[in-house]
Amino acid sequence: MADVQEIFTRIQETKKKQKDIKSAYRDALASSEEYKSIIDKMTALRARKKQIETSIQQDFSSEFQKLDDYKIDLESDNTMLSDAAFSQLVKGETVVVTDEYNNNYEPQFMVKFKKA
Repeated sequence: MADVQEIFTRIQETKKKQKDIKSAYRDALASSEEYKSIIDKMTALRARKKQIETSIQQDFSSEFQKLDDYKIDLESDNTMLSDAAFSQLVKGETVVVTDEYNNNYEPQFMVKFKKA
């Protein structure tokens, strides 16, 4: 099995290669006149789309308030679910939840590295 540092270094090198290719691609797009023209048209259409959406959202203001409340509730409940599942795992207990169709779900944890 490879050393953690070797794998990390390989990931960093691959990300740099990806970044270089993406940069060259963006430069090629930026030099295309047709592409610039289409981008300008898309910007105008997005602005018009946003105007229409805003107009309709004003008609649904109470529903959007409920939507915001539901979003906050979901974030809170997801945090509580994660905390409860982690607590059960730390205690050595098995954690499984079941949905309305009897599908079982198990917790999934991920390790990320952050620059120290």
